[in-house]
Amino acid sequence: MDISIPKYIENIIDRIEEAGFTAYLVGGCVRDFILDKPPVDYDLATSATPIQIMTLFKDRKTVEIGSEYGTVVIVEKEGNVEVTTYRTEGIYLDGRRPENVSFTQDILEDLRRRDFTINAMAYHPERGLLDPYNGTEDIRDSLVRCVGNPRERLSEDYLRILRAVRFATQLDFLIDIKTSEACMDLAPKLERVSIDRIREEFFKILLSKKPSRGFLLMRSLGILKEVIPELIPAIGFDQRNPYHDRSVFQHTLTVMDNTPPVLHIRLAALLHDIGKPYTFTLDDKGVGHFYGHDKASVKIGKEILARLNCSTELTEWTLKLVKEHMIHHPDLKKKGLKRQLQRVGEDRIHDLIDLQIADRLSKSGNNDVSNLLAKKRAIDSILLAKEPFCRKHLAINGDDLKEMGYSQGRIIGKILEYLLNCVLEKPELNKHDTLKRIAKEIYPLD
Repeated sequence: MDISIPKYIENIIDRIEEAGFTAYLVGGCVRDFILDKPPVDYDLATSATPIQIMTLFKDRKTVEIGSEYGTVVIVEKEGNVEVTTYRTEGIYLDGRRPENVSFTQDILEDLRRRDFTINAMAYHPERGLLDPYNGTEDIRDSLVRCVGNPRERLSEDYLRILRAVRFATQLDFLIDIKTSEACMDLAPKLERVSIDRIREEFFKILLSKKPSRGFLLMRSLGILKEVIPELIPAIGFDQRNPYHDRSVFQHTLTVMDNTPPVLHIRLAALLHDIGKPYTFTLDDKGVGHFYGHDKASVKIGKEILARLNCSTELTEWTLKLVKEHMIHHPDLKKKGLKRQLQRVGEDRIHDLIDLQIADRLSKSGNNDVSNLLAKKRAIDSILLAKEPFCRKHLAINGDDLKEMGYSQGRIIGKILEYLLNCVLEKPELNKHDTLKRIAKEIYPLD
C-alpha cells in the first residue's frame, strides 16, 4: 500500500522512533487513506508515555488532554496532531467510560479496544499496514462492523450505537447484521449517555451528504425514538393533501437532503413540519390542512433544541427559519420582503430561501421555484441599494426625537415605527430633516 504522508507527520514519527519508541498512524486517517480520501486530521498512537512525548517535543507547543487517557496534542503550523499512548482499558460498568486505563507497549493491544474494524487499523511508512480485524475487507464490502463481540463492544460505550449510524451515513456503508442486532437491543441504553455527546454525533449525521440515510437507519434500529421522539408521529403520517405525495416523515427527509450542509438550515429542515401531526384537520372535501403548524413546529423545536443543549444563537437562527418558512407568497411586495428581512436578518435571509426552495422541491405537483428565485433577486436588489428595512437604518433615532421635544416613552416607539413604514414604501424619504418634518406633521408636539 502506497500512502503519501505529509512531511510534518513523518517528522513526528521519526523523532519518536529515533528516541527508541514506536509510533503509528491510527483511526480515521488510515481509513480515509484506504478510501482514497484526503484525511481531515492525523492521529498517532505510540509506545511513549505522555511525559516522554512532551519531553521529546519540548521545542513545540504541546497540550496534554485527558492525562488518564494518555493523549498529547502537538501543535504544528499545518494543524494539531493528537499523539496517544498505546493503552488497554478495564471493564465498563456504566456504559460510558472504563473503570481504569493502562498503558501498554503493544500496538495490537491498543487496536483491540477500538470500536469498529474500519477504525482498528494502524499504518507505518516502513512497516506498512496493521489490520488485525480485516478493516480493509469491511471497507471493500462497505460494512460497519464491531471489533469482536458487538454487544460487548457497544456496551462499553453506548454512544457507539449512534456512532455506527454516523459512520454508515457518512461513508454510505451498511451496518453488518450482528452489529445491527446489537444496536437494536441496546438502543434504550442511549439514555445513559450525556446529551452533549449524543448531540455531537447527531449533528454529524445531520450534516452528512445524505442525512436521510442516517434517519432511516435510526428509525429501523429503534434509535430515533431515543434521540428525537417528537419525530415518531410523522412516520407514515398521510398528509391527505394534493401538494404532498409523501408522509410528513418522508417529506422532512427529502427537505433535509435538499438543503445545504449548514447546521441551522439542516435543523430547520428537520423541524419545519414537525408540528404537522398535531395540527391536522380535514375539510368537507377530505383534504388535509395544517393551520398553524409553523407555530407548533417552533414550540416543539424549541423544546428539542433545549434538550440537546444547543446554544442560544443556534436555537435563535434555527427557529427563525422554522417560523418564517411558510411566508413565501408569490405576490409578496417589496414592503413585505423588507419586513421579512427585518424579522430574519440580512445574514440569514438567504438561508431562509434555501430552506423554502428545498421545501418546494420536496412537494408533489407544481414544485416550480421560479418565484422563490425572483424573491432572492428582489432581496439582493434591496440589499445592494442599501434600502432601509429596520429602525436602525432610519436617518433619525429616539435621541433626535427627544431633542425635538417628544417625551421619553411609548410615543418614541410609535413615531419610529410610523417613520419606518414610510421609508419601507418610499426609501427616498429616509432623510434626517424629512423624517423630522413627517414626525411633527403626524404627531404634533402640542
